[in-house]
Amino acid sequence: MTPVSITCTDLTLRFPVYGVDAKSLKKALARVTVGGVLGRHAGVTDVTALQGVNLSLKAGDRLGLIGHNGSGKTTLLRALSGAYEPDEGTIEVYGRIAALLDLGLGIDASATGYENIRLRGRIAGLSSREIEEKMDEIAAFTGLGPFLAMPVKTYSAGMQARLAFAAATAVEADVLLMDEWIAVGDAEFQKLAHKRLLKLVERAGILVLASHEAPLLRLYCNKVMRLDGGVASEVVDIRRLDELLDV
Repeated sequence: MTPVSITCTDLTLRFPVYGVDAKSLKKALARVTVGGVLGRHAGVTDVTALQGVNLSLKAGDRLGLIGHNGSGKTTLLRALSGAYEPDEGTIEVYGRIAALLDLGLGIDASATGYENIRLRGRIAGLSSREIEEKMDEIAAFTGLGPFLAMPVKTYSAGMQARLAFAAATAVEADVLLMDEWIAVGDAEFQKLAHKRLLKLVERAGILVLASHEAPLLRLYCNKVMRLDGGVASEVVDIRRLDELLDV
């Protein structure tokens, strides 16, 4: 089997921006909001969200991503998850991916809790058999009991968060992608969620965690990379985090 790994070579991602005049105020606002660089390719105005990113990770690597809002951290995570195709360059990821980027992804409010667990499992790449084997454990962790047989639209926001978290973290992952450390539910459930996340991180071959919390990155990561306007720094040892924070 191919060892778990992530390789990005000259990765560039662009997003078209329609209805933007080159001299309009919208152009300036878009530059601030997105954090990328506005330009034109094939006659279309676009934003370069990632520009020439190079990255190589292997089993045991725990990479922290830092940078201001709009710097490209979430875009890079989504690209690594397979949600975005490169406009230039390549992405190669070997291993099963668990992307904890949007807990609400795939939740169907009209379906029951059980049905949503099955749906999230399929989105994560689990077979029907694997989902059913995990069903009792996921159901127990949610603590929702008989509510799992009811439509999710009848749940409170906290109940929906419990369901989504339990389903999303039930996947055994080789590559774990996280956009901020997840804290859901009340204080008691947050303790359980923290322990569950720790186990998931420990079992994963590679972790890529985007966060603004320096202590969190020092605790869980052994490498760090900074993104600014879609341009990435080199990957350095986490002990050099302060150098990148001061940039």
